[in-house]
Amino acid sequence: MDLKSGYPFWAVKNGLLKTFPQLTRDHQSEVVVIGGGITGALIADELSRHGHHVVVLERRDIGWGSTSASTALLQYEIDTHMTELARRYGEANAVLAYQACADAIGELEALAAGMGDVDFERQQSLYYASNEEDVLPLKEEFALRQKHGFLATWLESDDVHAEYGFQAPAAILTQVAASMDPYRMAYQLFEQLVQRGGEVYDRTQVEHIVPDEDGVTLTLTSNAKLRCQNLIIAAGYESQTWLSEAVAENRSSYALITDPLPPEALGKLRHTMIWESARPYLYLRTTRDGRLLVGGDDDDEDIPEQRDGRVLGKAEGLSRKIEALWPDMVINPTFSWAGTFAETDDGLPYFGPHDSLGPKVHFAMAYGGNGISYSMIGAKLLRAIIEGKPHPLTELFSFKRLTLGSK
Repeated sequence: MDLKSGYPFWAVKNGLLKTFPQLTRDHQSEVVVIGGGITGALIADELSRHGHHVVVLERRDIGWGSTSASTALLQYEIDTHMTELARRYGEANAVLAYQACADAIGELEALAAGMGDVDFERQQSLYYASNEEDVLPLKEEFALRQKHGFLATWLESDDVHAEYGFQAPAAILTQVAASMDPYRMAYQLFEQLVQRGGEVYDRTQVEHIVPDEDGVTLTLTSNAKLRCQNLIIAAGYESQTWLSEAVAENRSSYALITDPLPPEALGKLRHTMIWESARPYLYLRTTRDGRLLVGGDDDDEDIPEQRDGRVLGKAEGLSRKIEALWPDMVINPTFSWAGTFAETDDGLPYFGPHDSLGPKVHFAMAYGGNGISYSMIGAKLLRAIIEGKPHPLTELFSFKRLTLGSK
C-alpha cells in the first residue's frame, strides 16, 4: 500500500537516518513485530526493556510509511467524546480510556527524556466549537471531564478571541498535550533495541503467517522461515490485510507546514495545539523551530494516485481556512503531503488477538487521531497479554468490545 503523497516534513527534515539489514535466512525469536513505524517501535521497546527477545520486520525503510506523514499531536482527548463513549460502553470505561491517554503523554515524555533529541515538547490543547450547535455538546463533555478530575478550563467566545485571536463560540482548554518528531523517535527506539540485543530488519516482507498451538511460523518473500512464540502485527493501516474482515475505514488526511514564523505572529499558538469540533476537523500545532503545521480536510479517498493529485489543492484549502481564522496571517506551504490513515467507528484502537489467527497473533491497530498515545498504551497492554497478566483495557481495546454494549 502506498501510504503517503507529497513531501512529508519529517522525512525531508531528517532524511534516512539509518539502514538496517535484510533478513534472508531462517531464524527464530521469542517475539516478532511486523512494522517499523512508531507503533512497532514503542511495542518492541516495551517488550525488550522487560527481557523479551524481539525481532522487528519492516518491508520499507524504517519509519518510511505512515510515521513519516504523521502530524504527531499527542493528546488525551479522543476523537470520540467521553460522553459518547460513556453512552456506548459505560462511564467507567469511557473514563478509563481517557485516563489511559492522559497517562500515555507522561510516559512518552519520560521515554523521550532517555534518548536523543526527538523534539518532544509539552503543549496545551484548545478544542473549539466550530459552530453554535456544538456548544452544548462541548459543555456536556467539559462537565463529564470535570466530574472525573480531568483538568480543563471553559472559554467563552470573548475568551477565545482575547487569548488566541480568532472567533469561536466556545472552547475547552486542557494542559495535558504534547508534540514530538515521531520519525526520529522511532529510529532512536530501534537503535536502543539493537543495543539491548534485539534485531531490526528492513526491506523484509512477510508472505505467509501460519499459527499453531506453540507459536507462529512466518514465511518471507525470500522464502526464509522465521519462527516465534508470539507475533505482533503493527503494520499500521496495512494490518487489516491479515484479517478476514475490515474493522476500520481507510481515509486520507492532508497536511502542510510553513517556513519558521516570527514569535509575534504565532503568539500563544507557539505552545498550544488547536483543533475543532467539526468532522472532519481542522488541526494545527507548531514545531520547535516555529513552523506552523496544519492538517485536516480528510476524505474517504483510498486510491493513491487520486489522493496524490489532491495534495496541492488541499494545502491551498487548509491555508485559506487558517487565514480565515487569523486574517493577518499569510500561509505559504513549504511542504505539503497526504497520508492514509484508518478510523474505527468509535474512535478506539484494537490491541490483542483476533479469532481468525488465534491467540499467538496479536494486532496493534492504533487507529485514529490518538495513534501515538494509543501505541504507548498498547505496548504495555500487549506485554501484559503475552506475559499472561491482567490489564484494565484488555477487554475494551479488544476485538470483542462491541459485545460490551451500552451500559
